[in-house]
Amino acid sequence: MDDPARATRLVRPAPEYLPDYVAALERGWSPDNVTPGATAREHLAFIARDAAGFLASLDDPEARGGPITLPDGSVKPRLPGFRRWIRDGGFCGAIGMRWQPGTPELPPHVLGHIGYAVVPWRRREGQATRALGLLLAEIAPLGLPWVELTTEPENLASIRVIEANGGRLVERFAKGPEYGGGPGLRFRIALPRP
Repeated sequence: MDDPARATRLVRPAPEYLPDYVAALERGWSPDNVTPGATAREHLAFIARDAAGFLASLDDPEARGGPITLPDGSVKPRLPGFRRWIRDGGFCGAIGMRWQPGTPELPPHVLGHIGYAVVPWRRREGQATRALGLLLAEIAPLGLPWVELTTEPENLASIRVIEANGGRLVERFAKGPEYGGGPGLRFRIALPRP
């Protein structure tokens, strides 16, 4: 399944990787850092109910899925997006991309184009840094001039990951009420022209 040489790679979520994803959720990890427990429970229930539907929902570049519910309960239209699972001798985490067609701008309720989460037992190995670099190469054909990522000011590990991939701080901001407020940092990474 995975290369024994252990090289970080991104894979499209697929049935052969699903048991590792479920095991990570059951160990307390979540791909969501805003509502981690609720998201993990939701994913486990969805997988138990319809594993194929769950996998399909993670790759939606045409935004065909239904609207999304934000942490405050408000409902917004879904953006095109997809997830990739990070693998290196096993499951390491998830990274995702979302965008608005025809513009690099995002709606005010969307914190950034890219989000990622590495399982605790694979942190400090450079997995997030390598995964972000791989994702940036994968999304270059979308033609966006740049992407934005956000993090909390105290999340030094995430700041290092973003900066290692060319991220530059563009603003300090207050998160909207849909995310409970609080300070955030917005970084921008320039993308090469396709």
